[in-house]
Amino acid sequence: MILKVSEKALREAAKVLKRGGLVVAPTDTLYGILADATNESAVERLYEIRRPSGKPFLVLLPDESWIEKLCLEVKEEYKKFLKVEGLTVVLKKKCNKLNYVSKETLAVRIPKVGFIKELLKEVKKPLVAPSVNPEGEKPAETIKEAYNYFGNKIDLYIDAGVVKGEPSTILDLTKDVKILREGKVKKEVIEKLLNRKL
Repeated sequence: MILKVSEKALREAAKVLKRGGLVVAPTDTLYGILADATNESAVERLYEIRRPSGKPFLVLLPDESWIEKLCLEVKEEYKKFLKVEGLTVVLKKKCNKLNYVSKETLAVRIPKVGFIKELLKEVKKPLVAPSVNPEGEKPAETIKEAYNYFGNKIDLYIDAGVVKGEPSTILDLTKDVKILREGKVKKEVIEKLLNRKL
C-alpha cells in the first residue's frame, strides 16, 4: 500500500509498525525502511531483505529517555551531541538489550523534525531505519525507486515526493570523539561544540 504523507498515513504507519510490519517513510535525512527496534522478528525480516546480517542498523529514538532505557553509555559532556539535528552517535551498551540489532555498541539518532518525529511520538518505541536500498545500491529518493527495489516485501510506503537529503554524520563516542562519516553535520560544527580540533 502507498499513502501520501498525512495524518491518516501517520496513524496507518504506526499501526503497521506496532504489529511488526515494515514501512518505507521519509526520515530526517533520506527515505528509510522502518521497523520496531524492540521487535526481534521485525528486525530479522528487515535484515533478510536489506543486507547480510552482521552489519548493524541505525536506531532512531523518540527522545533522550531511551538512552537510559536501552542502557547506553554517554559521557555528560557529550550529551549535547544528542540534540544536534542530522547527527548519529555511536554509544557503548551496558547490557544486552537489542543485541539482535548490534552487540557492543548502538548507533542512535533523535530526529528533531518532520513526519519521522511525529511517527516516533505515535509509536512510542525506537525504530531501526536503514536507507532504502539493497546492499551496494544507491538509496531510493522516490517511492517508485523504493518500490522497484523491494515491492511487496514492504507493508506500507509513505510518499513524500523526492527525498534526497545528505545522510547523517556519524560520530563515535565510545572512547574519544571520532567522525566515522561526515554528512549533514560538518566537522567544524562538531569541533565548535567540542571546543577543540579533531
